[in-house]
Amino acid sequence: MSAMDEQVLRAAKEIVVKFIETGRVSPSGFSEMFKSVYSTILDSVKNPPKPSEPGNDSRE
Repeated sequence: MSAMDEQVLRAAKEIVVKFIETGRVSPSGFSEMFKSVYSTILDSVKNPPKPSEPGNDSRE
């Protein structure tokens, strides 16, 4: 397992635990929520969003 995989696992676990602590997820939903959060983080790490081109900022 690579260092990146370990960091993704750690981040996903911490996020889901925070959701449980704040009452947004029940402990019984850990497995399903963990898979979703892990997949989202891994996808973001492997396929980061492309920066927008100058002048195409919708906030202008």
